[in-house]
Amino acid sequence: MSVGLLIKFAGTIFDLLIPVMLKIIIDDIVPTKNARMIYFYGGVMILCSILAVVGNIVANRMASRVASESTRKLRHDLFVKTLYLSCSQTDKFTIPSLESRLTSDTYNVHQFTGMMQRMGVRAPILLIGGLVITMALDPALTLVLVAILPFLGVSVFYIAKKTVPLYRSQQSATDDMVRTVRENIQGIRVIKALSKTDYERRRFDGVNKALMKREETAGLVVSATNPLMNFFLYVGLTVVIVIGAYRVNRGLSKVGTIMSFMSYFTYILNAMLSVTRMFTTYSRCSASMGRIEEVLKEEPQLSVLTMPEDAVTPENAPRVRFDNVCFSYNGKKNNLSDISFELYPGQTLGVIGATGSGKTTLISLLLRFYDPDSGSIQIDGVDIRYIPKEKLYEKFGVALQSDFLFSDTIRENVRFGRDIADEDIKRAAAYAQAEEFISEKEGGLDFGLAIKGANLSGGQKQRLLISRALASSPDILILDDSSSALDYKTDASLRAAIAEGFDASTKIIIAQRISSIMSADLILVMDGGSVIAAGTDSELRESCEIYREIADSQMGGAILD
Repeated sequence: MSVGLLIKFAGTIFDLLIPVMLKIIIDDIVPTKNARMIYFYGGVMILCSILAVVGNIVANRMASRVASESTRKLRHDLFVKTLYLSCSQTDKFTIPSLESRLTSDTYNVHQFTGMMQRMGVRAPILLIGGLVITMALDPALTLVLVAILPFLGVSVFYIAKKTVPLYRSQQSATDDMVRTVRENIQGIRVIKALSKTDYERRRFDGVNKALMKREETAGLVVSATNPLMNFFLYVGLTVVIVIGAYRVNRGLSKVGTIMSFMSYFTYILNAMLSVTRMFTTYSRCSASMGRIEEVLKEEPQLSVLTMPEDAVTPENAPRVRFDNVCFSYNGKKNNLSDISFELYPGQTLGVIGATGSGKTTLISLLLRFYDPDSGSIQIDGVDIRYIPKEKLYEKFGVALQSDFLFSDTIRENVRFGRDIADEDIKRAAAYAQAEEFISEKEGGLDFGLAIKGANLSGGQKQRLLISRALASSPDILILDDSSSALDYKTDASLRAAIAEGFDASTKIIIAQRISSIMSADLILVMDGGSVIAAGTDSELRESCEIYREIADSQMGGAILD
């Protein structure tokens, strides 16, 4: 950037020299009829023009490259920061807003960064240099320009002050539109199935019009800039022409001086318009940069704590232990209350309950997406707040309820950026009951998936996601309602394969089917964020009415192996 600005500075100086030489030719050389000097100064003017043009082209190319590179780095830092935000921080910003900040806001910063380099040096030099030279040429005429500058400055300052909050409001409206589009794209099948296309069209039209009105309001304020600048400057130009003609007629000034002065006035006019455009772009950039800064300055909420020096890890500690854990999303009403249980290596925990009972929240706390408000969660006797995140997540293999498949090969979707050999991928696919349908796909593991795995059935998607969870042979395997799309036979084969092949792993299975968890060593029945009953399948059938009702409704009270 420094080199580009230096080249831009040199090119602008060459631009400023041209009218001076024109003045010398007309006022000093033409009266002497010295053709050689006219050609000489004409040649110098051409050389200055070439150097100015080349310098500006080179500097502008460098400015574009610097703007693109700096925006790339800014976008990268913002994306990385977004990945490291806690779930509560992501909830606060919202996904659509983060998407908007990564796209339209960084684009506004890119626009200003490029414009600042192209005009940030050239415009002030033309403005200040033009005023200095015109002052030397004719102080009386220069005072006309100086008198206009306060009006220009006040106009630009006032408009810039008004537009920053307007652009911030506009970006918030953009967030709303992104959210609406995102919801419609993700729910397109439901919208079509329920014949809600017209309803969603009207809803989108509403947010689109809201954005349009905010853009229009900001645009109306900004649009006043150029007319005001032109009005003040052309009033000044008119006064300069009148006074200049009077001074030439009185013999107080020369024709070459007036012509040179007019050239510098054009420079000053263009410089002021450039400064005005910069302030307009800055207003938009300032609003966007403030939104980006909010994310970049967000302090880590789930930092790794330092373990006390006198802490002792007990021998034969449970693999997973919840000790009176309470948690609330909003800090008012508990979403989980007094959750306590222990799991040892090789054991299986089943969790069942109504929608909203806290099953997924329990998993989110174990994965440390959130920290509990009270109580503790331990893995191998160590509070998870003391475990570095990389080491913590290495222990898990996870297939979540709303997991995601990417537009890539089956191999890369299962490997997911980890150093996992093809043999382990195939082994995991076999345990997940996915081997058969993978082999039938063209290319096998190299078969390309559409976005979100749209070219797979629901059961195939779930089996691939389970394959991903099994591929790293995790210490703790979490399956959050990850077999709901499987038929009973495939589900039973999956459970049997996991029990055989991952007997050393601690397994946590959240399910709506009794058959998926009935063989678990411990089953938690949850309701309203609390554990209302805990035990084995046979114990719960005797002691828990809710569990017994679920079992009767799903299997008619039968006990299956």
